Amino acid sequence: MAITGDPAEAVVSTSPDPGDQPPLTGVTVLEVGVFMAAPYASMQLADLGARVLKVEDPRAGDPVRASGPFLDGESSPYLRLNRNKESVALDLKSAAGKEAFLALVRTADVVIENLRPGAMARLGLDAAAIWAVNPRVVCASGSGWGQDGPLAPLPGLDIMAQARSGIMSITGTPGGEPVKVGVPVCDLVCGLYLALAVTAALRERDRTGRGQSIDVSLFEAGVSLAVWEAGKYFATGEVGGPLGSAHQSQAPYQAFQTADGWITIGANTPNTWAGLCRTLDMADELADPGYADASRRHARRGELLDVVESRTRRRTTAELLAALGAAGVPCAPINDYGEVFTDEHLTARAFFWDAPHPALGPVRQLGSPMRFSRTPAVRGVAGPPLGADTRVVLERSGVPAEVVAAVCAEEGRA
Repeated sequence: MAITGDPAEAVVSTSPDPGDQPPLTGVTVLEVGVFMAAPYASMQLADLGARVLKVEDPRAGDPVRASGPFLDGESSPYLRLNRNKESVALDLKSAAGKEAFLALVRTADVVIENLRPGAMARLGLDAAAIWAVNPRVVCASGSGWGQDGPLAPLPGLDIMAQARSGIMSITGTPGGEPVKVGVPVCDLVCGLYLALAVTAALRERDRTGRGQSIDVSLFEAGVSLAVWEAGKYFATGEVGGPLGSAHQSQAPYQAFQTADGWITIGANTPNTWAGLCRTLDMADELADPGYADASRRHARRGELLDVVESRTRRRTTAELLAALGAAGVPCAPINDYGEVFTDEHLTARAFFWDAPHPALGPVRQLGSPMRFSRTPAVRGVAGPPLGADTRVVLERSGVPAEVVAAVCAEEGRA
């Protein structure tokens, strides 16, 4: 599929030129995902053109379906997290559901799941069982703590991963209570790593003809982000702590109060430091050898904060954005999401788009940040109703009619 016309209109058409197809066209993904990590990973793959069949329990589906706010009974988060997918309702504990799933495996390229470690094995659907049917399948698993190790059996949610990975130890203000990152960063980064690993494994599969298993945990995904903290600890043994909005090793690089709000400023190079000093009438600081580079400025960060903020408090955020921008100093306002979702720049770049839904009509979507010059990300449909595609997917995949009938009976769509 390729986008035609105005990207904001999300028009999807079939193109006869294979070079115009999204990058993962022809790849089929079976997702046995709940909540965030696996669904977010498969959403990335679907955005890149993979056909994603979301396998859900027919009784309630992905638990995110029960998360509000709701639009005529449909979960608003679900509609966005599961766009460009087809919903297949299968009871994987039943004989018919298991047979139907393995029938789908025969023509699949990827199975991605984030159930508790061992759950797929207890269902008889682990990597060994999948490879017995199709040895070319890439089996990707996301979990809280990994598929093995002493923590593996424990339940693991994003906040636990943020806590154990150290992220919460450096988030917030000095002396304040523990604070997590506002978005489920470990869930989301785990999902991104899963999607990256899947694309790499598919590339390797093209060379060898064999699938392999992938193990990504929220915990290790969180620890992998500690680039500055690891640099400090492994060099000096020093353990970092919360710094508010400040940078771990450079200054000025943080939020500063203005006459009517806040602004973020990052003047960590010689040119941007000089530009900041000229803009804020800080000639003495520009000439002071104690402020000559970012490391020395960081050592005196407390006093520098007072100096800079004594100037920024006299001017509005808009005035500072204009003046600092003209001087080439990186800066930005701190937007709330009401401002983000109506942002002029994002609107100009057609980042937001409307996905059709059979009952709700157009559903606003966040765009993919991955922009390709020839093969744009898919802008297809909103997250589907539970089981909306079960019958057509199974019939199209050659599942025996009696199995389709049994599955649909279990789903209540006989």
